[in-house]
Amino acid sequence: MAERRYLAIWFSHLMTDWYTRRQPANQDIAFVFTARQQNREVVTFSSAAASAKGIYAGMVLADAKVLQPALKVIPENPDPAELLHRIALRFIRYSPEVAIDPPDGIIVNITGCAHLWGGEEKYYKDIIGRIRAGGYHARGAIADTIGAAWGFARHLKEPLIVPAGDHKRLLKDLPATALRLSPQILAKLRKLGLQKIQNIINQPQQTLTPRFGKELPQRLNQAFGQIEEFLIPVIPPVPYGERLPCLDPVVTAGGIEYALTKLLDMLCHRLQCEGKGLRTAIFRCHRVDHRVIEMAVGTTHPTFSITHLFKLFETKIADIEPAMGIELFILEAPKVEDAVPNQEALWGGSGGTELAELLDRIANKTGTEALARYFPAQHYWPERAFIRVSLDQQASAEQWPTDPRPIHLFDPPEPITVTAPVPDYPPMSFRYQGTVYKVAAANGPTRLENEWWIDNARPRDYYTVEDQDGARYWIFRSGHYDDPKPAQWYLHGLFA
Repeated sequence: MAERRYLAIWFSHLMTDWYTRRQPANQDIAFVFTARQQNREVVTFSSAAASAKGIYAGMVLADAKVLQPALKVIPENPDPAELLHRIALRFIRYSPEVAIDPPDGIIVNITGCAHLWGGEEKYYKDIIGRIRAGGYHARGAIADTIGAAWGFARHLKEPLIVPAGDHKRLLKDLPATALRLSPQILAKLRKLGLQKIQNIINQPQQTLTPRFGKELPQRLNQAFGQIEEFLIPVIPPVPYGERLPCLDPVVTAGGIEYALTKLLDMLCHRLQCEGKGLRTAIFRCHRVDHRVIEMAVGTTHPTFSITHLFKLFETKIADIEPAMGIELFILEAPKVEDAVPNQEALWGGSGGTELAELLDRIANKTGTEALARYFPAQHYWPERAFIRVSLDQQASAEQWPTDPRPIHLFDPPEPITVTAPVPDYPPMSFRYQGTVYKVAAANGPTRLENEWWIDNARPRDYYTVEDQDGARYWIFRSGHYDDPKPAQWYLHGLFA
């Protein structure tokens, strides 16, 4: 496994930069956001011009006005976490694992990502350049641990891309504020004269916890890599997914098809090696204007067929509007299943896979509601003897009736009148919707009893009859001739 690498980004004037993006006239003006704390107005965020005058977050507003009498005060208190979340979503193109670090930072797990941009230096310049071009003051650092990258971004002058393993040496010369400690712990360290990390690590480890609690040794171990630290991504990564960033934005359908084919090749190869097949695939196109175009397809059985999956997506590619260009393609499989050889028996016969893929293409064009699959059910009466199931339903243990039955059934059965000898002879003719049909041939009867636990309906005697024109019908008599209630005849189905 490759050594982990992290990029910490620090927005030194996050909220005030956000405000000047909306109000450009305040670009060079010293202004602050304030909030009331303990009956005092306190600075919550200060602009770059205000910070240059010595004004900082946490300062009492009255003191700030002493330093800058013309200070502009904005009585708003915006939420930095919401803004950080929106910004973090734009970094998905650089890594699948991006987390916010309130109140003014973002952490990116760049392990295995930088080489796609030609190395960490180009990767770093591309990210920081985009942020600064968007009007934000930002500084970042790359290191082996989250804690080290966080401290370097805020305190280290150079290098901001720390070579693997060098973080331990460089951390020692940084101030204690580089350890992400609470103000209370930092105040205790200042009182004891422990201003640098070097001073802290020279202390016996067993004395740190009783004096400072668990926070200080934990932050030390996280920064130096003795304890592994995990991010909470803004978008949880899907276990089976592939990414394809583009150095130049893609604006043509041919380019989109190439990207999709490349991603399918990578994802399906991995699935095949692990004995898996996807059931759902999501293709996302991240445009230069930060809009995301998304399309999804589903399959009736686990598959890793590149050709089949491409055909499912192919009809939707024409709906993708690249605008100024697409800079990142992502293919994810949020639902996968074991793709064992006996899956081929799902549809039966050697052509099962071809039929399943045909159904996939139809379902992805028309929706699964347009397709129906039926299994036999444990009932005697024909209208109850089947159930509708999903397309991916496993084979049923029940068997279909062996006697011929029509494909088309009337629901409910249509009443008819018949001319028939008694007691069990087939009809000689029957009248349906005003038309008389003479019976030329007949077969039956076949008795189907009613399930007494469902209702108290009478049994049925079914006949297959053929008229003089060769049309075949399925009719039945409900009840016996010797019943107190007269028997009724019905037309239940038509044979093809």
